[in-house]
Amino acid sequence: MSPRERAAELLTRAVWLQGHGPPMIEALLTHGRIVHLPTGAWAQSEGDEQTGITLVVEGAVQMMCAAPGGREVLFGQAGPGVALGQTLRFGGGPRLVTLICVEPSVLLVVPDHALTRIAADRPEVWQAVAALVYLQLRGALMIAAEAVALPPRQRLAARLDIMARTGGRSLRMNQQALAEMLGLSRKTVNFYLAGFQRGGLLTLGYGHIEVRDTAGLRRIAES
Repeated sequence: MSPRERAAELLTRAVWLQGHGPPMIEALLTHGRIVHLPTGAWAQSEGDEQTGITLVVEGAVQMMCAAPGGREVLFGQAGPGVALGQTLRFGGGPRLVTLICVEPSVLLVVPDHALTRIAADRPEVWQAVAALVYLQLRGALMIAAEAVALPPRQRLAARLDIMARTGGRSLRMNQQALAEMLGLSRKTVNFYLAGFQRGGLLTLGYGHIEVRDTAGLRRIAES
């Protein structure tokens, strides 16, 4: 399957595009561009004036944002099928998130000027962008709620469940990155990951986590 065909398949399943049909997907593919990036490459940078939509087609990207003290912190990772984006078109600002490839990745990039061209024939594209922004806001609020409400074990289970369900069960991530993402120590994360592995919920590898049982992780998160 070519990257374009894979992107089309992923867009067909995208929640933010529900109700818009194949013509909208074709428009995004026609006016967007497929980008191949190596490990460590920046797909976008916080503060960029050029906004738009980025869909992960293959690989994985880490999501970083600025924190007090001028630090860049890791708050999430996106795998195939995850779309991120915003637009300056209706009062938005520069990009809020830096995306860095953690493995060779293929992305579909649809910048603002491409969205504007699509809107000339299909103005409902702005409804789709608004739906995507809403989903991102909901995800950010869920992360904030987890940090406040859940103890470490449940917080770790909840985040693994969400990442596996939204971006695939094979997570290219080491324990240090996961600890940073959750605001926990590496020792704490290692302890609970080992327990999850003994329970058959996941398998740990070098820089890699294979989630086996999302329902089991969800039960722990909700306990």
